[in-house]
Amino acid sequence: MKAEVLVAGGGLAGSAAAIALARGGRDVVLVEREARPQHKVCGEFLSREALAYLRALGVDVEALGAVPITAVRLARADGVGERGGLSDYVPRPKIRTWGTPTIEAWLPFRAMSLTRLRLDEELLRLAVEAGVQVVRGRSVERVEADGGGWCVRLNGRENATATTNAVFLATGKHDLRGWARPAGRQNDLVAFKMYWRLDAAQAAALDGHVELILYCGGYAGLQPVEEGAANLCCLIERGELQRLGGRWEKLLAAMLAQSAHLRERLEGAEALLERPLAVSAIPYGLVRERAEGLWRLGDQAAVIPSFTGDGMSIALHTGLLAARMYLGGESAESFQRRAHGELSRQVGLATWLSRGLVEHPALLSAAARIWPGALQWVAAGTRISARAMPA
Repeated sequence: MKAEVLVAGGGLAGSAAAIALARGGRDVVLVEREARPQHKVCGEFLSREALAYLRALGVDVEALGAVPITAVRLARADGVGERGGLSDYVPRPKIRTWGTPTIEAWLPFRAMSLTRLRLDEELLRLAVEAGVQVVRGRSVERVEADGGGWCVRLNGRENATATTNAVFLATGKHDLRGWARPAGRQNDLVAFKMYWRLDAAQAAALDGHVELILYCGGYAGLQPVEEGAANLCCLIERGELQRLGGRWEKLLAAMLAQSAHLRERLEGAEALLERPLAVSAIPYGLVRERAEGLWRLGDQAAVIPSFTGDGMSIALHTGLLAARMYLGGESAESFQRRAHGELSRQVGLATWLSRGLVEHPALLSAAARIWPGALQWVAAGTRISARAMPA
């Protein structure tokens, strides 16, 4: 294959970049490793910025079934064990309570919730419509400099290569061999994701909310998505997971033992996936400053902690920013420096808060209780700034 631009990865960042480049008259090949629609480990929260970018791309999220999110609810854990870890939790009398069970605040912006499976497929459809050559069921195996361009090798039984002027690396949480991301500031968390069908009363209580559920050694996010399902994404320190035998069943049991709120939500709930999705070695706090010749997008450019719900915004922002700068004749290095300048502050703040949620949940919960506006401040302070958004 030959193309002016090759995009590795058909998630939000890669598809957004490919659509914008193709609409700008460029010859684009997009390589997506999944042959069929797939769920991904993602909180699936669409903030104001993400919605603005999707509208610009021509995506009608409401027509796709997206549900509105208007408020955030913080649910504390019931207590901690003697050593303070999730695996050490012992019910009463070895319990230390702290504060009211939940704290709630209106979001300072309009938000929606939509599964990545549905949103990713819509963006790939728009990419094809824009003239992008989409190759599915293959992944980029190797990228090497070739004169003034790049030689890209794809996996599979046939030796397939592509020559291209530019590579847009949008492989998300999967690093390309030889082009791995450096460590972030918080690297010891493992993420799990499961969809649930909640009991009718619990679904009604969750409606319109994103809930942040605290427990020792991690935290979880729960929110409704389309077709009456609820998305539970949870994070746990690797050491805590190992003490639980590395098993999802034991992790879930430990979370339920420590959080009465989560127990209430999942009472009578039906798991909708055969097994949870999982991902590890997430480099939270990473913000790339050097490009090394490649255009790094989405989680390859910056990784913000999940509780902020801004990962999807950053993916779309970097994809569209990179396409705009490429079409304007700018370099990958100038793009990476600009993205670093636009994202460092909020990623740094979010990572500091994420470490606090994991290591000192009682302290942050107490602070939120004393200062009712804290949840709104965090929601606003971890967003892409208005100055960085295109006019």
